[in-house]
Amino acid sequence: MGQTNAYFQLDVRKNGTFIKIFPPRENGEMLKAREVSRYLECRGYKEFDLNELNRRLVLMEASELRVGQSDGIEINEKMDIDVSADKMTVTCRFYPPSAGGHKMDAQEIVKDLQFAGVRVGIVKEEIVRFIKNRLYCTNYIMAKGKMPVQGKDASIAYFFNTDVTLKPKRNEDGTVDYHELGNISHVQAGELLARLTKEDPGKPGADVYGQEVKPHTVKSMKLLYANNITLSEDGTELYSDVTGHASLVNGKVFVSNIYEVPADVDNSVGNISYDGNVHIKGNVKGGFLVYAKGDIIVDGVVEDATLRAGGQIIVKRGIHGMSKGSLTAYGNIVCKFIENATVESGGYIETDTILHSRVSAGTEIHVGGKKGLITGGTVRAGGLIEAMTIGSALGSSTNIEVGTDPAQKERYIQVQELLEKAKKEIGQIRPILKSYSKKMTAGEKLSADNLRYVQQLAAKLQEKQKEYDSLQQELERLYLVVSQSGDSRVKVRRSLYPGVVVSISDVSLSVKDERSFCQLLKRRGEVVIETL
Repeated sequence: MGQTNAYFQLDVRKNGTFIKIFPPRENGEMLKAREVSRYLECRGYKEFDLNELNRRLVLMEASELRVGQSDGIEINEKMDIDVSADKMTVTCRFYPPSAGGHKMDAQEIVKDLQFAGVRVGIVKEEIVRFIKNRLYCTNYIMAKGKMPVQGKDASIAYFFNTDVTLKPKRNEDGTVDYHELGNISHVQAGELLARLTKEDPGKPGADVYGQEVKPHTVKSMKLLYANNITLSEDGTELYSDVTGHASLVNGKVFVSNIYEVPADVDNSVGNISYDGNVHIKGNVKGGFLVYAKGDIIVDGVVEDATLRAGGQIIVKRGIHGMSKGSLTAYGNIVCKFIENATVESGGYIETDTILHSRVSAGTEIHVGGKKGLITGGTVRAGGLIEAMTIGSALGSSTNIEVGTDPAQKERYIQVQELLEKAKKEIGQIRPILKSYSKKMTAGEKLSADNLRYVQQLAAKLQEKQKEYDSLQQELERLYLVVSQSGDSRVKVRRSLYPGVVVSISDVSLSVKDERSFCQLLKRRGEVVIETL
């Protein structure tokens, strides 16, 4: 295949040296004035008219132009070498010799590449292709670095239920079956619990200069486990020693044969603190404490007692808190009813009734069943609060809150402003340091004051960069919180009464008139009520 890109050639004559311009053929590329002028200047020709040269290149007519005097020496073929920024690719362009000039052979091309420092990945086939069919002002990939083989992060597969978002079964009439929760992960003795696939570090590559190119850093993992578990000899598998219940808490596998209380938690039992799960088949009497790193299940009623769980809390008959009782769970809370109690969940809360209580959930609160009533107290959730009825005909003061904490939103805006300020300061420092760096590279000596100034600037840049990175991480965390509030809402399936105050993020609405079958959400900076 013949030459397609436009190219040029020098013609050495007695009366001077001329450049011949050859236009492109078919869809070939045009010449750029900068490329041609750079070539001429490197050859020592500086008498040419740049405007006239540019005009001829634009017109792309076959023509010639005098560029300087002649010393009678023919011009040899020339190869320009360009190394990519990542040092993984070497691109070469060739320029033709004058009529009597010397053409490069394959050995000379290799030597020139090696002289430029290229040690790895010289593509001999590309050199041969050029030698057989010389195309000028055309890119040739003459060397390619060896790409690293990327590894894989370690991973862990769990063979028991780790999904703590399972919700209780709902009957056709809207009630919840608290006896068939289906969220206990039973395991048998000898059963495989988890398998670790270790990380693959990958293999390093090399750039064209022979410098090592490391693969991306991979994440290693380790199987974390508590009692009643056996680790395989190679450290990659976990097996249960007992028949019981498996759970995953903060990345650690627990297996417990479950601490069971056959009747009430009272004076005969005392307070309970257990590393696994606790199953209480009776009630929890007033004043007692039940702490568990796993789940807590209570078949009866909780009085003015305190329950804290690293997993979920399930109270099948509800809590009579008497203004003292509390439930706190890292996971979800399922409770038949909540009355005069403080209840805090890191996940969702499912119940039939909330009366005069302080209730908070990280995600959602669902108040269903036949009553589905929230009245009195304060009920908060990160995303959704859903109930059949909120408030009462007597106008009980009831506070409903969803969305982002106003303080967090204010901090989000503040962090954005601080990030912009830090970015601006970094942008002001870098050019100054770059300027001094060029001077020092060129051999210019800096005075003691200037040197001290440069050191102070470098230290300040490092400090500002560290501040910027920290703010960026905080902004990403706050963004997740703030962005979730956009869909925050309150749904009322039956009646919403006056006396209810609904707050969504930083705005509030005091309900003045009774409404039915509606939802409250934030629109254009205010809380609005829409019909379902």
